[in-house]
Amino acid sequence: MSPKVILVQITVKPDYLEQFDELILTNARISLSDETGCRRFDVLVAPDDRRRIVLYEIYDDAKAFEAHLNSPHYRDFAAVAREMVEASALMNLEFLLSDLGIRIQ
Repeated sequence: MSPKVILVQITVKPDYLEQFDELILTNARISLSDETGCRRFDVLVAPDDRRRIVLYEIYDDAKAFEAHLNSPHYRDFAAVAREMVEASALMNLEFLLSDLGIRIQ
């Protein structure tokens, strides 16, 4: 089983910064607490531009990530956040050497 690693780069519209922060942090917390396949969900911000947010997520596998995308809390987040986002890009990643990455039991 290979972990599913996701990197999402988001640019938030200026008028929505505080509201988006609250939404994405809630989404991350619920993902970590309620989704057994979600191993990591970091929300990062560029120190020189508060509009740039990066999400670093690790799931047990592709099935766990699919469950995340279909979860009620993610669907609620996505429906509201869509209008707040100016641009976004998603990357699917793998560990170059699994011994250096997070260990999934």
